[in-house]
Amino acid sequence: MMSGDDWMAQAKRDLESAAWAIRGGYYEWACFMCQQAAEKALKSVYAERGAETWGYFVCHLLRGLQDEIEPAQFRSLNHCARILDSYYIPTRYPDSENGGAPYENYQQTDAEFALDCAQRIVRLCDDLLAQ
Repeated sequence: MMSGDDWMAQAKRDLESAAWAIRGGYYEWACFMCQQAAEKALKSVYAERGAETWGYFVCHLLRGLQDEIEPAQFRSLNHCARILDSYYIPTRYPDSENGGAPYENYQQTDAEFALDCAQRIVRLCDDLLAQ
């Protein structure tokens, strides 16, 4: 099993990749990378605690830490998590529910919002790991 440090290091690298993708106009890829960053950051917390995780849903992973998060912050991050989860498949596959080539369906505003959400979840995980 990867260490919590490895999960977090990759989460932060995924955030960097997302920022690069936004600069290059690859908004669909940025949205997917943000989902990946949030997922890996959350998994870093579980890994550091010796807990096993399975799956990729940011909402599910976040919910498992709900008791450690202020209610208002949890509600805000849960909203972010749902949006990030919605980017897991349709950002990559033309035969997903959105139809068409994924790059046609995502805009800069989508990617920038996703990046903000992922950064907030990564910061939360950094804080949880520091406790």
